Amino acid sequence: MTQIIVLPHEELCPKGTLFDVAAGTTICDALLEHGIQIDHACEKSCACTTCHVIVREGFNSLVEAAELEEDMLDKAWGLESNSRLSCQAVIEEVNLVIEIPKYTINMAKEGHGK
Repeated sequence: MTQIIVLPHEELCPKGTLFDVAAGTTICDALLEHGIQIDHACEKSCACTTCHVIVREGFNSLVEAAELEEDMLDKAWGLESNSRLSCQAVIEEVNLVIEIPKYTINMAKEGHGK
């Protein structure tokens, strides 16, 4: 099992958290399975940037980003060199530290802002 540490996020995870997840899972699925309601407006199809995360530790252990993900990331708010779309980032056997950016570009998610 791989340990994921999620840094505090004002709305989604105010105190931060940590949990174990099986290799082969995407970061997005892992977050959702552990009660962190990260936006994923395109339903995890790599068609938006609402699930953008910054991988503070363990970035190089993730399965390499495909060209489509790289193209989408260019549109993400707060892009950093260690940014990934969590719906596409497949976890391997190395522990990760994840930061969810404060803002996302989200005009499509149903129920956003309710």
